[in-house]
Amino acid sequence: MDHGTIREVSFYSSSLNEEEELFIYVPANYTPLNKYHILIASDGKDYFQLGGITRLADQLIEDYEIENLIIVGIPYKSVEDRRKKYIPTGELHEAYLRFLAHELVPYLDEEYSTYQLGSTRGVIGDSMAATVSLLAALKYPTIFGKAILQSPYVDEHVLRFVENSKNTNALSIYHVIGKGEDQVLTTDKKIKDFLAPNRELHKLLVEKGYKTFYEEIDGNHTWKYWKPDLRRALIENFN
Repeated sequence: MDHGTIREVSFYSSSLNEEEELFIYVPANYTPLNKYHILIASDGKDYFQLGGITRLADQLIEDYEIENLIIVGIPYKSVEDRRKKYIPTGELHEAYLRFLAHELVPYLDEEYSTYQLGSTRGVIGDSMAATVSLLAALKYPTIFGKAILQSPYVDEHVLRFVENSKNTNALSIYHVIGKGEDQVLTTDKKIKDFLAPNRELHKLLVEKGYKTFYEEIDGNHTWKYWKPDLRRALIENFN
């Protein structure tokens, strides 16, 4: 099996006023003569290392199970940095959304042979990274046509954001949550129920008329369960 390449790129974001380290997976079959879909992963280092998303993409592209796909991973700098950027109350949240939509996407479209269509771009994340992926797609549905959510962190601010969103029918949402996520130990050492708020989120997305795939999978809030789910997530969104 041919393996794609992973570029490490330092990208300056004027919205965030800082350098962002990017991992950019380019499939082995890349040629400017073809067009490529894009998937942007917050918690990017985790998706590349713990999720094995590039090896999975190698396999699925070679077996013609998904379309040609470029994957961009954005690592977080620290737990505090993650919180500031990924959740609605974070002080860098709006700036991070602008960075994704108005800086990173134009860079990728210029650097690579892409379709330059929202329907061919997706965002993916786990936990709080899933939260920011959902909110980016809701805010910019013509830029990001797909959101892949693995166990998103959901609170009243997230639900209000969804409630106030306008469904343009341009967005499809893939959403999984573990049946064992009713008691999750968070990074600030608190026990939180992720399952009930995710059920509420799903209900609201359906009421708003979003095209949604939803499943409660066996498992808890760990990569042991997110990693096996990635195969279906990629096929559902990029086949």
